Amino acid sequence: MAHQVLNHVAGCQPPPVKSAWSLVCLALLGGIAFISAAPASATGDANEIDVYALDGGNFTLKDMGEFSDTGEYNGKRGALADPCFLIRHPKGTLLWDTGLGDKLAEKKNGLDDDGYHLSVPIPLAAQMKKIGLTPNDVTYVAFSHFHFDHTGNANLFGSSTWIINKAELKWALSKPTPGGVELKTLSAYTTVKTRMIEGDYDVFGDGNVRNEDLRRNCKDASLSQAAE
Repeated sequence: MAHQVLNHVAGCQPPPVKSAWSLVCLALLGGIAFISAAPASATGDANEIDVYALDGGNFTLKDMGEFSDTGEYNGKRGALADPCFLIRHPKGTLLWDTGLGDKLAEKKNGLDDDGYHLSVPIPLAAQMKKIGLTPNDVTYVAFSHFHFDHTGNANLFGSSTWIINKAELKWALSKPTPGGVELKTLSAYTTVKTRMIEGDYDVFGDGNVRNEDLRRNCKDASLSQAAE
């Protein structure tokens, strides 16, 4: 049985309970990368690394057909969560994806867009405040991919170093702009500090938090698992 690994921040839930754990692999639907985190060392305290699940917004769809190649979802309504993950490590803090964007939280009834209903119940910045952080406290920001639902709050993190996959950025900047990409949501990439990467990347240099390239490691980019 997998250990409890995620501290949930969104909503009015009790303060998170920290627990020992061995491995977390987190990825978002359609992503080209995932993040994995492990205890600080074989002899160290596993609680030195904490993972928080943040609510980046959600979707409801009139037709889920695009999310299956078997036809089983065709014409069926559905809902999708858009989580972000914050990892606190002794050497810094990493935010993995930034959600739909806090501006959408101002629309109390959400937004309808081409068959999607988008909503952000609680701004990401407000959720971070609950655990004593502001956007300026985040050391690194990384992205599973550059669709708008993962870059919505990216520009809030102008003080952070952005970890950017070179191939993903080249794709996002191609002409015409690929579907699902809104370049204005990540425009700060031209002025922030960046770490341009190719393939896998060890975020803190100790082997405990790694950015893994799904194009190399996995044919199915839809992953969400916690290993024992």
